[in-house]
Amino acid sequence: MRLLLRVLGIDPGIRTTGFGIIDSNINRLSLIACGTINPKVSDNLPSRLNHLFEEVELIINKFSPDIFSIEDMFYSKNVKTAMILGQARGAMIIAAAQANINIFEYAPRKVKMSVCGNGGASKEQVKYMVMKILNLKEIPGTIDVSDAIAVGICCLNQVGLK
Repeated sequence: MRLLLRVLGIDPGIRTTGFGIIDSNINRLSLIACGTINPKVSDNLPSRLNHLFEEVELIINKFSPDIFSIEDMFYSKNVKTAMILGQARGAMIIAAAQANINIFEYAPRKVKMSVCGNGGASKEQVKYMVMKILNLKEIPGTIDVSDAIAVGICCLNQVGLK
């Protein structure tokens, strides 16, 4: 059976980045792999950004996704935090761009609406719906992992290949 599409979903963060690899076959979604990328908090910012870039590059090389989907920036009152998150997103987007993968970005509300039917859904509601959609008993790892998987599911919903 040939895969129609493989997507890498990313929930970006400078401390913890969640990722999920999801395959879409006709009307069936399958979780292939998921986890977190955790740069050392003690490292300086350039080292942490490089770590994110290299880890995403490794994930792309290992799983060969067709699409890279990443959660877009949320509104933050702390400008410095928003700028650092933007740099983290940029490092990971560059890894995907260098691999010539289609890149899609989705606002957090769009992801929640796509997965839960409610743009204001809680992280717990997102996790619950991800487990239902993928028929999982649990999602290994942190809430960042379920958020990343939700980004991938949102992408598949948007491109119409679910």
